[in-house]
Amino acid sequence: MADTGVKDEPAAEREPAAEREKDPEYLLTLERGLTVLRAFNQQRPEMQLSEVAAATGLSPAVARRCLNTLVALGYVGRHGRRFLLRPEVLVFGSAYLASMNLEQVVTPHLQALRDETGDSASMATLSGHDILYLVHVSTNRHIRIGASVGTRFPAHATSLGKVMLAHEPAPALADYLAKANLTRFTERTIINREELASRLQRVREVGYDSALDELDYGIVSVAVPVRDKEGNVCASINCSTSTTRISQDELVRTRLPLLRTAARGIEASLQQWPFLMHSLARN
Repeated sequence: MADTGVKDEPAAEREPAAEREKDPEYLLTLERGLTVLRAFNQQRPEMQLSEVAAATGLSPAVARRCLNTLVALGYVGRHGRRFLLRPEVLVFGSAYLASMNLEQVVTPHLQALRDETGDSASMATLSGHDILYLVHVSTNRHIRIGASVGTRFPAHATSLGKVMLAHEPAPALADYLAKANLTRFTERTIINREELASRLQRVREVGYDSALDELDYGIVSVAVPVRDKEGNVCASINCSTSTTRISQDELVRTRLPLLRTAARGIEASLQQWPFLMHSLARN
């Protein structure tokens, strides 16, 4: 299923911009080029130069140079006065998937979950203030908001995201709670920062999160953490389905043991693929 583009936000900065720019090894021009690539999404498949500048916060002159370079490299195309991504950009995502062996390491565990429950099963990590889907095993059942590898959703509105946020180091979580845009998607979406902090504390205590009608109506999910060999949370996995199939209480009761078994299986598999574990590390 296609990325719905619910969230439109650049990747969060792991360190302040001023600190990065002091680093002599840091290439600001590369950052700007990547920012331009990330500006295109479902809502903005084509943009004029002025729109790219507005979307990225770059000056028109800098945006123009970035675009011209990306056009020359084959990552961006030009249609009249409008710019758009070209298929060549897919090499970045496909290189990650191929080199990290996600299909071999993670997918079998999620497929087993899907086959036993009939639910969609996913694995995600944090990317800025969003979750980023790394693996998704879907069913034939239609849900209004679909997901696929590379889909991003706001972390606060998902069970996957709240599991990840709950296990962030205290400074990172405080920064998130201070800066994140807590968009309301339904009447059940948590947009109060104190309420979200309390929810995350509860997630840490019980070891899972369940979301009902938080990202969209009619969707219920439950998620658990995946840990590296040091015990740090490096990803989360969930089961997700329609509220017409099952109640939230029943979903948690029946899926939670299966998810925890799948998480242990993934953790064991990660031991055999240390480079994937290193890639998922949150530090």
